[in-house]
Amino acid sequence: MAIKQQALGRSKVALKLLKHAAQLDPNNAVILTALGEALEKDWDDVKENNLNSRQSRVSALSVKKSSALKSSVPEENLVAAESLYARALIENPQYQKATKNQRRTRPVVEQFDQQRLKNIDQKVARFYLVPESNPGLRLVKIEHYFQHIYHSNAIEGNTLSLAQTRAVLETRIAVGGKSLQEQNEVLGLDAAFRFLNTTLLKGSSAPIEVNDLLELHRRVLSFVDLTEAGRFRKTQVFVADHTPPAAELIPQLMDELMTWVNSEEAAELHPIEQAALAHWKLVYIHPFYDGNGRTARLLMNLILMRVGFPPAIIRKEDRHLYYETLKTANIGDVRPFIRFISKF
Repeated sequence: MAIKQQALGRSKVALKLLKHAAQLDPNNAVILTALGEALEKDWDDVKENNLNSRQSRVSALSVKKSSALKSSVPEENLVAAESLYARALIENPQYQKATKNQRRTRPVVEQFDQQRLKNIDQKVARFYLVPESNPGLRLVKIEHYFQHIYHSNAIEGNTLSLAQTRAVLETRIAVGGKSLQEQNEVLGLDAAFRFLNTTLLKGSSAPIEVNDLLELHRRVLSFVDLTEAGRFRKTQVFVADHTPPAAELIPQLMDELMTWVNSEEAAELHPIEQAALAHWKLVYIHPFYDGNGRTARLLMNLILMRVGFPPAIIRKEDRHLYYETLKTANIGDVRPFIRFISKF
């Protein structure tokens, strides 16, 4: 039905039908590829329409400005299309149509990804042009700190509002109508972030060690569960449709993770790529019974802050996409998760 609609030139209807089909059968390589092709066509159509509608203006522009105009065409659909081809190949590595489509789109998407990281570098550079004496800068940093603790806890289900989180941090007095555990989660993450800041004093050349992660985790749970705080889990756990590695493998896997974090291979990556990969690798191992997500986000921000990047805040409103991109990483394509982190 969708293919017939597309043949009739009803691309919007076809796209809607294919999205519905992908929801019903999300592991079907044929459907995933067809949806990718529909998104790619939509991207081509938008690009063509934009260029045609400005043809008279383009003729008067320089080659440089013309290239800039072309690159300003929204990229989301092409990125999504290439990701669907990658997903189709995870489901069926022999599917030739997906292979051909990915081979065509991947170089363009890689250019998009690299340009996005360059844009972030430029924003960070502009941020450091603001003098430390600027009175607004300190207020922004304080608010950013409250936001980080609020959202990191809220993602895990904590129901305190931002104002209540700020009140707990500023007064250390219990908020009425909320559980002590939720308020203790705020204090724990505050303690962990303070430890992270002292870790930064070691300098960017000092390795991040497994013990640093254990100390971060110990503080995350320090007001909630002292029995498990700073300790690896001892039994198998199951997280939705992901089965983390066996408990007896955790010490070795964590050693390997931190060896990679401190390696030349990791250092050659863009800081956002390195931080996002470290985050994903940690939650994939799932070394603790509780506090894995908060500890992974702390590790991610430790890596970013060591090289001068501000900490990334993953907002509770983006919780669904956060977990969806982690799920995609677990089955073989970590790039959507890196793109997700790069937006923060």
